[in-house]
Amino acid sequence: MSIYNKNGIKIKNCDCCDLIESIETESVSLIITSPPYCMQKAYEDLDADLETFENANKKILKRCIRILKKGGSLCWQVGYHVKNSIVVPLDIIIYNIVNKLNETLPPGEKLLLRNRIIWTFGHGLHSENRFSGRHETILRFTKGLNNTFNLDCVRVPQKYPGKTYFKGKKKGQISGNPLGKNPSDVRDIPNVKSNHVEKTIHPCQFPEALVQRLILALTNEGDLVFDPYSGSGTTAVACYLNGRNFIGSELNKDYYDVSINRVESAFSGTLKIREDCPVMIPDPKSKVARKPDYFK
Repeated sequence: MSIYNKNGIKIKNCDCCDLIESIETESVSLIITSPPYCMQKAYEDLDADLETFENANKKILKRCIRILKKGGSLCWQVGYHVKNSIVVPLDIIIYNIVNKLNETLPPGEKLLLRNRIIWTFGHGLHSENRFSGRHETILRFTKGLNNTFNLDCVRVPQKYPGKTYFKGKKKGQISGNPLGKNPSDVRDIPNVKSNHVEKTIHPCQFPEALVQRLILALTNEGDLVFDPYSGSGTTAVACYLNGRNFIGSELNKDYYDVSINRVESAFSGTLKIREDCPVMIPDPKSKVARKPDYFK
């Protein structure tokens, strides 16, 4: 078993369930991952199916509850299982698994669904007999009602930054928050395709911007973040760049090696990433936001 441990970033080349057994109870502030969809990807068993997906996620989610702090968040990113053009939304399966697990937990330890975040992206495979899929879903649960949520760390520019109240006691005053607006539960972030600056050999790579926003909003500096399916090391990199500690596991040795290389590049300042750029930016002249050049 290969183990990497440097600058608060720890990654093991192992099965995620084995790693979880070594993590202290209620020591993790954020668990964020995207499990295999069981659609015969390069890193999956050829006989994997929906039943495989459900059983694997029951096993890992049960273990994740133990290590998650009260007030911590669990973010499970999934898309669709597609076979013979029949689509099954995997977030429904995850939601049902969590609800079943909650039946065995005391009130303060139940996982409560706080957000169903839609990640939309502009590129992907084109379908011929259905609309092409251009979004996936992140289910955000918290362990109990009280939770960390740093909204000011992830605000985005107002669409109408000069907008004012038109009546009442505040007439003429700026109506929006001067720090920006809530980015909402819909994220327009390009996915990692062939010409993306972050692209590696991993076929289903997280963009850094998607993970970074969750890390900033749901944790504080120095907190521990866990990714059971760490893949190309996206979460590890985002944690290092934002002052968080990280522990993760990756079973595939090739992807594990890629993740170590990316983390080392982050340490040296040579890693290329696409910044979390807003879809709309303010225009001081017209007081109406416009699309930035990189979205044209």
